[in-house]
Amino acid sequence: MRNTPDSTPATAGRRPAPAQPAATLADAPLDTVDTQLCSQALLQGRKTVEIRHNGAIYRLQSTRQGKLILTK
Repeated sequence: MRNTPDSTPATAGRRPAPAQPAATLADAPLDTVDTQLCSQALLQGRKTVEIRHNGAIYRLQSTRQGKLILTK
């Protein structure tokens, strides 16, 4: 069936494509910070980063096996 002005478009009911991750955490829109972040955006090519949370410093580390370790 062809899509005519009176018919429903083929894309009706589909979810919009997810937004591409921001290049850096600083570039991330504020409304996406609480949802999901790519580990590459946090690490930016490094093996470890320090994260300040509630006055404490945590260390996020990427392992050789591709896993993440978070330590206080």
